[in-house]
Amino acid sequence: MRIGMPLNYSGGFRETVDELAGYEKAGLDIVYVPEAYSFDAVSQMGFIAARTERLEIASGILQIYTRTPTLTAMTAAGMDYVSGGRFTLGIGASGPQVIEGFHGVPYHAPLGRTREIVDICRQVWRREKVVHEGKHFQIPLPEGQGTGLGKPLKLINHPVRERIPIMIAAIGPKNVAMVAEIAEAWEPIFYVPEKAGEVWGDSLSAGKAKRDASLPDLDVVAQAPLAIGEGLDDYLDGMRPMLALYIGGMGAKGRNFYNDLARRYGYEAEAEEIQDLYLAGKKDEAAAAVPKELLVKTSLIGPEGHVKERLAALRESGVTTLNVTPLAGTAQGRTNLIERVRRLADEL
Repeated sequence: MRIGMPLNYSGGFRETVDELAGYEKAGLDIVYVPEAYSFDAVSQMGFIAARTERLEIASGILQIYTRTPTLTAMTAAGMDYVSGGRFTLGIGASGPQVIEGFHGVPYHAPLGRTREIVDICRQVWRREKVVHEGKHFQIPLPEGQGTGLGKPLKLINHPVRERIPIMIAAIGPKNVAMVAEIAEAWEPIFYVPEKAGEVWGDSLSAGKAKRDASLPDLDVVAQAPLAIGEGLDDYLDGMRPMLALYIGGMGAKGRNFYNDLARRYGYEAEAEEIQDLYLAGKKDEAAAAVPKELLVKTSLIGPEGHVKERLAALRESGVTTLNVTPLAGTAQGRTNLIERVRRLADEL
């Protein structure tokens, strides 16, 4: 398994980048740069590219509604160029709260839009004259929708690679099937390896049955907080507010994808309670209602033997890239955790 690490949404970015050289030496393979409603990811990824040599860099994720498809492709080509071919384009739909609430763009047809964006990006990287007649995007614009002066154009520059890896964040059944069909990598959230086959197995099989033979095997990217040692229940409890936010607060009743996922994992009653409490403004109570079992199964927190067992379960379920958040108060402590998880993964 590759070992990756996400950056925080805000605060300490420069300090973290200063530490990346040490993490590279410790065995870190890839770093993921988020873009929610924080600083943009692209400026930060360019900064990282200039400060690292081997480390792969991924957007984790760029939201599909915030850029035109061709700008997304241009950005990926530019990032691949400045990094010397070390870039992965991570994209995802996000949710209505962010897309409509922060960007003021209607949230509709995420599945269809994603598929079209992937097709357009690959045309751009092949330096073809971009022509796309889709349901959601028409390039060039047809007569009657603009001035009529648009014409097919191709990227001026020659990309480092004509096939930049695309990672798509998805958890819904149809979305996951599409990812398994068209993308190089899949990023789920709150990944429970023991439930992955039950929750996503059919979708993955359906998508892979249509997968182009020119694509590599699907890279499965699972996230997990990491801490190794005894008596770490405080670290587990530290996960509660984030899970409560997603399960309880990232969407309205009946329109929260993360709440749906918790239910599919078998936590129907708990998901209902967490959402009711969170939407009522009782965030602490919502956090307390997150099942400890879910915390344990979505993390790598505990004694070394336990962490190694969890790594084995992740690998057995099909995970090929592990995206860890090392929980330590110092750069040296985080470096040590990356070294240890690298060693444990290699021993499997």
